[in-house]
Amino acid sequence: MALQKRFQVSHGDVFPMGAFMKGSVEPVSDFDVPVRPDGSRPQQVDKDSGLPLWQVTVLDADDQASRRDTAVSVKIAAQFQPVPPDNTSGTPWRPVEFVGLTALAYVDDSGSRPRVAWSFRADNLVAPGEAKKAATTSAGSASSGPRAA
Repeated sequence: MALQKRFQVSHGDVFPMGAFMKGSVEPVSDFDVPVRPDGSRPQQVDKDSGLPLWQVTVLDADDQASRRDTAVSVKIAAQFQPVPPDNTSGTPWRPVEFVGLTALAYVDDSGSRPRVAWSFRADNLVAPGEAKKAATTSAGSASSGPRAA
């Protein structure tokens, strides 16, 4: 059986030694649509939810991660730009944890030989240890009506 859709993964399975956000939350440009008259590109939207896509660059703190996999991009579908947690680490990189993380495998044939690569999406990003609280809040909100993003 082949998995052809995204599947749920835990933050700890993908980032067992932690993840650090580098830079800021940025809109994902849509390269499949024409450029606007002013030369800018529209923001890409999630095909399932219709929400705008945002992305963050994440440094994987796992020493066993390959050089190519040390920095990965995680996309977040949200109506408004997600606000990252405060940086209390004393480093330039902000420790984060992802809520509702999903993965999709694909073949990356841009190098000298093809390899399996991963595309990650999340519902939100929070401070480490806050994901369970955020997931409980989201589950409670989902049962009581539409969820604010």
